Amino acid sequence: MSLILFLAVSGVVLALAYRWYGGFLARFLELNGGTPTPAHAKRDGLDFEPARWSWLLPQHFSAIAAAGPVVGPILAATYFGWLPAWIWIIVGSILIGGVHDLMTLVASVRHDARSIAEVVRRYMNRRSYLLFLGFIWISLIYVIIAFADVTAGTFVQRGSTAEAAAPGPAVATSSLLYLALALVMGLTMRKWKLGEGKAQLVFLPLVIGAILVGPLLPLDLGALTGVARPQLLWDWLLLGYCFFAAMSPMWLLMQPRGALGGYFLYVVIVFGVLGIVVGGLTGQLGIAAPALSGADPFHFSGSTPPLFPILFITIACGACSGFHSIVASGTTSKQLDRETDARPVAYGGMLLEAFFACISLATVMILAKGSGRPDLTYADGVAVFMHHATFGLIPVEMARQFGLLCFATFVFDTLDACTRLARYVLMEITGWTGRAGVVAATALTLALPLIVVSLPPAEVNGQQLPIWRVFWNLFGTSNQLLAALALLAVTVWLRHLGKRVWFTLVPTWFMLAMTLWSLALSMSVHSDRMQKGAVAVVHHVEFGVCVLLLGLAVWLVIEALLLARGKPGGAAPLKPQVQAA
Repeated sequence: MSLILFLAVSGVVLALAYRWYGGFLARFLELNGGTPTPAHAKRDGLDFEPARWSWLLPQHFSAIAAAGPVVGPILAATYFGWLPAWIWIIVGSILIGGVHDLMTLVASVRHDARSIAEVVRRYMNRRSYLLFLGFIWISLIYVIIAFADVTAGTFVQRGSTAEAAAPGPAVATSSLLYLALALVMGLTMRKWKLGEGKAQLVFLPLVIGAILVGPLLPLDLGALTGVARPQLLWDWLLLGYCFFAAMSPMWLLMQPRGALGGYFLYVVIVFGVLGIVVGGLTGQLGIAAPALSGADPFHFSGSTPPLFPILFITIACGACSGFHSIVASGTTSKQLDRETDARPVAYGGMLLEAFFACISLATVMILAKGSGRPDLTYADGVAVFMHHATFGLIPVEMARQFGLLCFATFVFDTLDACTRLARYVLMEITGWTGRAGVVAATALTLALPLIVVSLPPAEVNGQQLPIWRVFWNLFGTSNQLLAALALLAVTVWLRHLGKRVWFTLVPTWFMLAMTLWSLALSMSVHSDRMQKGAVAVVHHVEFGVCVLLLGLAVWLVIEALLLARGKPGGAAPLKPQVQAA
């Protein structure tokens, strides 16, 4: 298969799926553009703020994407080859991920923009509701840990030729300038009524300027402070940023930053497509990586994990991700202008992310051997695509800098959104209200990531691993298990409404099987390591979380099965519609 054919098949299949399956799901849900949404009925300027779908889509897209559709496909292609990764991205996004995202967004909108856990509370019981909230909160903590540390690693990288051309400190400077521009953009739009189109025309070129300034004023915290672990210092600073960003009004940072981040994603997709087409037609780009790696389907091959179930938890964002349900029911549902916008924002956003994951996969496919780090492999691939797309006008070094900034930007867009979402969940659990509750919930949410990233580095087979790499598999497992439980929740909701549930029930059981299998496998591996000798503290933490997640998930499934058999505990369904204020 040629690279152009790979891209064409991906695009056509996803477009047809949006047209036909997405249309079927919209009709099934009876989406009504005239029904008042919570964004209007509960508008408060802080969390509830209506946004047109063209403005909301890039924000939602950037929030759900982050590093997931970059790191996951690259790791999976390295483990198993690009073909299994590609099949899971396409099939998973259409039949599981897109369904999951659309259903959870609509369920939230029809329940006053509350979290998906509210659906559990109304149609199962309070015990299930608290268990689900706890599971969500733990999963969000994992997202914060993994993404904060992978960004911190991007800011300090140096040593190889690629890193010398686009050093981490330069990316750090550009990233901070990007955040400052988002703040100014939010202020100008709010205070001086600058329109969306004009704001984009002004600030998108300024972001390009931030990329150019980065190498001229690199922010090297290691050299400035003399600390032994500058990555840890960046971890702390990023978590501090999350504390303030998660409590800022939507219009000040989240909406403008999300819009800018979404356009970064659009630009990468456009350059990726053009670069693949131009490079393929000129014979300068082809598939160099193997379609299959020879990994064993069910057993470890040395350090390479088995295809089943690891493929399905390594690629989360891009195929199916439980985190999407938290974004959809946490921030996006509070901004949805009309019910009919749910199809392009949720289902369309998922398929767009799948296409973006295919571009990430292509960065591995053109390289016979990657750099060993997903962020650098991605940046190297994007640099090649941009260089070909512009017929050599953009130097590879500048394009690589752009790729690394995009990577960091995607994570920024998720980090503060994730902290905000975790704050919502914790306030639901505790019943805290007011400004004091907001501050306390945000601080408590970030306390655990602060402790975990401060732990000593782990070593596996004599190689020191960053925190994010140690936690990635469990992050993926918890994320996919959250997707299974969210699908379980909407299945229960649809069943109470008397609707068919096969297209949510089948994905529910598939994701439950893969994730519970993965948790059991992880527990077995960590148990073996602990029996053979001393292991790092982070491995003990990971084993404990595995046990906790497995217990919570099994408990919730049992609650749902008891409800399905007619046992007492489910509340009478409320009319899933928001009344006009």
